[in-house]
Amino acid sequence: MGRCLQRLTVHTRGQGLVEVTDQIVSWLDALHAGDGLLTVFCRHTSASLLIQENADPDVRADLEAFFARIAPESRTLYRHDSEGADDMPAHIRCALTQVQLSIPVAEGRMVLGNWQGVYLFEHRRAPHRRELVLHFTAT
Repeated sequence: MGRCLQRLTVHTRGQGLVEVTDQIVSWLDALHAGDGLLTVFCRHTSASLLIQENADPDVRADLEAFFARIAPESRTLYRHDSEGADDMPAHIRCALTQVQLSIPVAEGRMVLGNWQGVYLFEHRRAPHRRELVLHFTAT
């Protein structure tokens, strides 16, 4: 088996969900992964990870709108605004989601549901270059 640790760079266009399922599948294929556990880790505090439906784009739009309501941008609600009005809301959104996923792998494939995909959730308005660390442990 090849290298079991990989860094994946994801370019975002600003706030929103970016599907990374295909990039992870490609890495698992190149690795010739069998059965095991995949860990996906996001190395940021203003972006996070989700496993979410990948069939209907309205799901992603509704999630983005919901998070905008529960952690709104405001210069008066938060003390921390070093990088702008979207700074602290991005940290709150990240805290409410997760930066690490554990996904079972069987016969080299992630064991996801029919309509599930892996997403980076960018919480900042500006485009960013985000880094994910993938780690596969064979069983």
